[in-house]
Amino acid sequence: MNEHAQTAAGLNLLKTDAVAPEFLREAAVHPLRSAVSELTATINRAGDALLLRQDATGYWRFDLEADTTIPAEYILFQHFIGTVNHGRHLRMAEYIRGRQLPSGAWPLYEAGPGNVSATVKAYFALKVTGDPPSAPHMQCAREWILRNGGAEASNVFTRILLATFGQVPWHTVPAMPVEMMLLPSRFYFNLSKVSYWSRCVIVPLLVLFAHRPVHRFPAALGISELFHSDPAALKHIDTFARGWSKKSRIKNFFIAIDRTLKFAEPLTPAFVRRYALAKAVAWMRSHMRGEGGIGAIYPAMANAVMALKVIGAEADDADYVRGVQAIEDLVLEQGEQAYCQPCVSPIWDTCLSINALTEAGLAPSDARIRSAVQWLFDKQIFVRGDWTDKAPDLDSGGWAFQFENDFYPDVDDTSMVLMALLRARAHEDPDHRHRIAMAVNWVLGMQNRDGGWGAFDIDNSNEYLNNIPFADHGALVDPSTSDLTARCIEVLAMLGYDKSFPPIARALEFLRREQEPSGAWYGRWGVNYIYGTWSVLCALGALGEEPSEPYIRKAVQWVRDRQNPDGGWGESCNTYDDRSLEGRGVSTASQTAWALLGLLAVDEVGSETVERGVQYLLRTRNHEGTWNEPEFTGTGFPRVFYLRYHGYCHYFPLWALGAYRRIRHGLPTAQSAMRAAGPVNLGPLPAMHKYRYA
Repeated sequence: MNEHAQTAAGLNLLKTDAVAPEFLREAAVHPLRSAVSELTATINRAGDALLLRQDATGYWRFDLEADTTIPAEYILFQHFIGTVNHGRHLRMAEYIRGRQLPSGAWPLYEAGPGNVSATVKAYFALKVTGDPPSAPHMQCAREWILRNGGAEASNVFTRILLATFGQVPWHTVPAMPVEMMLLPSRFYFNLSKVSYWSRCVIVPLLVLFAHRPVHRFPAALGISELFHSDPAALKHIDTFARGWSKKSRIKNFFIAIDRTLKFAEPLTPAFVRRYALAKAVAWMRSHMRGEGGIGAIYPAMANAVMALKVIGAEADDADYVRGVQAIEDLVLEQGEQAYCQPCVSPIWDTCLSINALTEAGLAPSDARIRSAVQWLFDKQIFVRGDWTDKAPDLDSGGWAFQFENDFYPDVDDTSMVLMALLRARAHEDPDHRHRIAMAVNWVLGMQNRDGGWGAFDIDNSNEYLNNIPFADHGALVDPSTSDLTARCIEVLAMLGYDKSFPPIARALEFLRREQEPSGAWYGRWGVNYIYGTWSVLCALGALGEEPSEPYIRKAVQWVRDRQNPDGGWGESCNTYDDRSLEGRGVSTASQTAWALLGLLAVDEVGSETVERGVQYLLRTRNHEGTWNEPEFTGTGFPRVFYLRYHGYCHYFPLWALGAYRRIRHGLPTAQSAMRAAGPVNLGPLPAMHKYRYA
């Protein structure tokens, strides 16, 4: 029996039988082996639990949680636009209070250290909502802030918020003249040179900076007590003197430019300002089309609505109404608490759920898989977005992260969706084959000059821009990363491409350059080295790289060495600040699954390391058949913004256990089955598949 036929037989064997409950039965394989029975029971329960969460229209959407800055900003945002929902604010205040650390601070992620900016925003929102400064939790927060530099130590975006609500003068924030809209593409700074998320946040901010609005609360609701000196007397030099660097000339250069702009800005001719402002508003409105809001991320959405409010948009303005509704759609009410999500993740949740369910044995022909596949095709994007600045001849065909974000499909979602579609055998349907080909072509066209892939743009790698004063979050650009590059290699390998294919060859060179001395790979979009190393090992396994290759052995040894005594793996968000913590942290279900999937991809199934990891997952499942995971294992911006994907503990452990079971039974994974079956014939790809850097 060849491998492809064996796959079909295996899937039939693992399908529902008439006696057992609904999902993924394998009793006929080893009915007397308790270990196998426990594995089967866990997969069955986890699969059932995941299927129960599927929407009737085919998709999955799990909650997406950030730190308390988003609900705090939402409370203040509603005051700015005049739509205060006091009951909701009280529930958000309850949520914020529940996440305060014993020290009095608020962290950026679960059990993380206190953060000044997050704590200032939380304190301000609580005070506005009605918490008295004399309350013990408020006193504790205030004392912590003052011990850690005062509100003066807040980051740039916090200072912008404080200026908007009259807590500091506008001149204390970096210069952001709206005339930036007029800068040519070859200038050192231009909107096309910054990342999608920066672009969507910056343009509405330029409108706000041009008007410098101030929403004043009663004096009793101010937060002057969080400053070491009178905030009204602060000067720009006071807040940025600590920014001068003894080591970075380029940072000092940009600070000097900032000073110059502040001096020259009042001298700008009025007609130039009007023209630039009109251009910014037009760009903003054009990117607010659709139901998802500008960029489909909260900071950009809130800035855009506030900007429209400032320029006098009426309450029935179509863009304004859609913008407000998009923000309201992010709010989750949970009994006595409520919070605002930074965005939603249905495409990501859906494709990962399909990958997990099909790898665990659910037949691709199952109606629920077919429903999810059709929903994904309905969400495929054919709009020509901002990425066309670098590739005007490249046709679209990718997927975004959210329900709707047509200007910004991303490489990560598109690659993972493609893997899900291939596992679901969607390419066998002639009506779907061309759509898959268009997505593959788009991914190939998005490859960067260095051989890697970024998320949303091409060659968006001008790292010097992270020295601009208003970019103190250090994430103004979207360069190639190991995790996304690995994802692209993996899907291309599933399609039958090998190392002789130029895009893969160049991507492999990139990954070899990016491997850390320890053997791991950095994870940009997940925490952190476990995420990056999982991604790369899966790509190398899908490609059929020889597991005995020294660089693979080095990575495998790194994963082994990071296993915790309990058999699991974990890594704290702190690893982005302290590299000595690389791969270290309390065990989590998702990070354990990543480690296992990486090891399984390079033939480590029989190792003691893998067995201990599997036992950890079997031992830690909850009574619902899934796993608990309060930890944040997703990354928005390293060192600044982290995410808790509530779905990660549902589909990643199922995926890992399903792959483990297949291999232990001598059945191929979907990847190995596709590799054995030979290249997938998608028909002729458009010319762009040869890509620009051949």
